Amino acid sequence: MTTLDQPSSARETPLLEVKDLVQRYALPRESLFKPATQVHALNGVTARVTAGKSLGVVGESGSGKSTFARLVMALERPTSGQVLLLGRDLNQMRPDELRRARRDFQMVFQDPYGSLDPRQTIARIVAEPLTALGRIDRAALRERVAAVLRQVGLRDADMDKFPHEFSGGQRQRIAIARALITQPKLIVADEPVSALDVSVQAQVLNLMQDLQDEFGLSYVLISHDLAVVDLLCDEIAVMYLGRIVEQGSPDDLFAHSAHPYTRALLEAVPRARVGGVRRRLRAQAIASQSSGAAGCPYVSRCALADRHCREAAPALRPVGQAHLAACHHAEAVMALPAATAEAG
Repeated sequence: MTTLDQPSSARETPLLEVKDLVQRYALPRESLFKPATQVHALNGVTARVTAGKSLGVVGESGSGKSTFARLVMALERPTSGQVLLLGRDLNQMRPDELRRARRDFQMVFQDPYGSLDPRQTIARIVAEPLTALGRIDRAALRERVAAVLRQVGLRDADMDKFPHEFSGGQRQRIAIARALITQPKLIVADEPVSALDVSVQAQVLNLMQDLQDEFGLSYVLISHDLAVVDLLCDEIAVMYLGRIVEQGSPDDLFAHSAHPYTRALLEAVPRARVGGVRRRLRAQAIASQSSGAAGCPYVSRCALADRHCREAAPALRPVGQAHLAACHHAEAVMALPAATAEAG
């Protein structure tokens, strides 16, 4: 499982372990005489993923999802905290060590158009992560590229084409092939289908699921779409303003939400899978800024907020078996009636 707090039997060899991750960005100074304002993109995020399992990270824009993905991929150094892959701290590695370690973890980016170099052939694009690891026989490399293209439903003949000759869905298959070329254990996918048409989304998601079943891949799937993470992930972490506010299985989060923000996300989605049933939920505006209060970051939007919420930030705590929530009133939230399905 991919929980934040597990029994000792599940803690033996996590594939990915993120410990108390903090990331802050300095904004341009408004005055020479004032310190630069800092944006707290991540505030003490902790998570773990075991081999063969997948973690979905959901939340609105600005919640810290993509920052989390970049830090997991070691594309940025965190302000503090650790990212451990197979027990090795990625941020303590020398550049050559990190380059070799990237064989075990690859990334699929959101934009299938911007993530592929239009001047390169598909063969060179897909082979790039493997060639970055060192020299490899040209014939063997070409056969490896052809094999991985076939695995994602493309043809050998596609190797010598250019990205502009493919549709958006085919380009994302190429991006997945590029991630698979090193035979990684973990793929970080940042909104991998959000730029695609709905019909194409289903094809790409089915492909990702088939590849997971065939190769035992683990995904860290960044998404704002709850139905997407429901399909691919064993566990979901809900992020709000740089914090994980709830985490658990899809069934727990959709049927027994323990944080008011999770409930608001569910109600904002026109059609979300809730408790295994497709339901039409009423829309609700989701705030993207906090009030700056010292207590719970969600306090200004919560109908259950009281003085304790305004004064003390809630810790992420168990509210069920492998179900965690950062809310002083989690039990009261869970007791609220589930959203009612509407006709149509």
